[in-house]
Amino acid sequence: MTAGLYIVSTPIGNAQDITLRALNLLKTADTILCEDTRVTAKLLMIHGISRKKTVAYHEHNAEKMRPRVLQKLQDGEIVVLVSDAGTPLINDPGYKLVRDCAEMGLPYTSAPGASSVITAMVLSGLPSDRFLYLGFLPNKSAARIKTLEEIKAVRATLIVLESPRRVAACLKDMATTLGNREACVTRELTKKFEEVRRAPLPELALQYEEENVRGEVVLVIGPPDDTKEETTAEDLDSLLKNAMARLSLRDAVAEVVDATGLKKRDVYNRALELTK
Repeated sequence: MTAGLYIVSTPIGNAQDITLRALNLLKTADTILCEDTRVTAKLLMIHGISRKKTVAYHEHNAEKMRPRVLQKLQDGEIVVLVSDAGTPLINDPGYKLVRDCAEMGLPYTSAPGASSVITAMVLSGLPSDRFLYLGFLPNKSAARIKTLEEIKAVRATLIVLESPRRVAACLKDMATTLGNREACVTRELTKKFEEVRRAPLPELALQYEEENVRGEVVLVIGPPDDTKEETTAEDLDSLLKNAMARLSLRDAVAEVVDATGLKKRDVYNRALELTK
């Protein structure tokens, strides 16, 4: 191995999901930069690698640590950067280190591997020719809805990370804002209790309303449908029942109109009939 920065992907759950190249780099490295040294230590122990060269590098100490890391690279060290799970630089400060390496002419490369974002996309069964990764949406509902409104017209599958505590609220806001899109909730990917649940957004919102969710969650939402298919009477009733279980009559009608393209008057009249 030559000197430089190596951005190394680690497993997202199953410890066997690591490449031979990654293991070789972890064994050879002079320094291993870790998001959490305790988490990385467990992985190293599983694969029989010494943890003596691990150093914490995360959002709270990155500004202080970066000059030290750059000096190590200038001194000819092999430095490996890992996150707790998956591919580094996704939702962490590592990109600034890469930027500085590029500006200073220091060697750097990637040893690619596991990623929860790509794994969720693959398992969702949704269009993968164009997708938009949104990271974590805002915690508050109003801000979350505003963000969703800004990207609802994007012709791409959406990928979102979410806390298990906010899955139900997030799906509710998605159903309200994005309508009756196909979606997928993936949980605990590659782990023992892996779950992949597919359904239209309103159905998923209803399913998770009373559910106690645990583990890492990635949401995948299909793109908007350019060609709204003809909505049958049965489809209309199903959409209205799902929407009215979550929203006021007015908002439920608006959601179904947006999802189907039907006349508001017709949808409203049917909604009134269903409430009798």
